[in-house]
Amino acid sequence: MRAQEMDVKNDKPEANIGAYRRLVGRLLYLTTTRPDIAHATQQLSQFMNSDLQILGFSDADWGGCLDTRRSIYGYCFFLGHSFISWKSKKQTTVSCSSVEAEYRALAAATPELQWLSYMLRDLAQPCIRQAVLYCDSQSAMHIAANPVFHERTKHLDIDFHIVRLKVQEGLMRLLQVPSASQVADIFNKASHSRPFHALVVKLGLLDIFHPPACGGDKKLTNWFHKLSLSIW
Repeated sequence: MRAQEMDVKNDKPEANIGAYRRLVGRLLYLTTTRPDIAHATQQLSQFMNSDLQILGFSDADWGGCLDTRRSIYGYCFFLGHSFISWKSKKQTTVSCSSVEAEYRALAAATPELQWLSYMLRDLAQPCIRQAVLYCDSQSAMHIAANPVFHERTKHLDIDFHIVRLKVQEGLMRLLQVPSASQVADIFNKASHSRPFHALVVKLGLLDIFHPPACGGDKKLTNWFHKLSLSIW
């Protein structure tokens, strides 16, 4: 393969960008033991750029810790269809309501989203589309959208209103997601076998001993397609 035969500006992008990225990802893994394909893989990786977008999911289990009654929150982020960041942690204080627990989870996820955006910009790969942070609590989203510091939110620390600030600055959009599609739910509570494995599929987790074909998992692709329709 010669470098002059491949031109990012003139060559057409791959139609199935998801399958192409998975293929290049496997080649990148092989370069650890196959240095002879390192240059070819580097050339192929130039064509993976598309309309990248950060998608985040935030959720909390109110009073999930039976000992302290503190809520457990979790969040995760995708870059395109790739699962790149996640966290599960007990909140540092007791939340007075499920809405407060959900809002604190949003406040914890927002700095992570901001860091991912800055990192991509530093790598000269900024996202063309605005980032989206999904939440299944309408009340928490209303608090972020409401500029009035009213009775329901005055007991929250001012620092937690970073969510509202970043929404106003245009860093991200807050959108509601059905509880059945809330993949961050797997990070804050135990689930039965069927919903648990459904969330595992949506996270894109694969069994390395039984990897799918190059076309990938259709359920995961269809799920992301439905999410994109809800955004645009």
